[in-house]
Amino acid sequence: MVVLGYAISFYCLSLTLKSIPVGVVYAVWSGMGISLITLVGWQLFEEKLNMPTIFGIGLIFIGVMVINTFSAAKI
Repeated sequence: MVVLGYAISFYCLSLTLKSIPVGVVYAVWSGMGISLITLVGWQLFEEKLNMPTIFGIGLIFIGVMVINTFSAAKI
């Protein structure tokens, strides 16, 4: 199941690279991956989210928004 999930996700990633620059795609991919796995850890494993963690995730979102809003490499 994991291998199939990876195969599907990388296939979908390759589809986005046809129309979106690789820097933007990788920023969104990485930011969403970090944020989602942090939320999974918080929900499923009852990991504590302290202020530096929440602040860091907020900076990731802001960074992706800045790339999408102000970069010449727009979606």
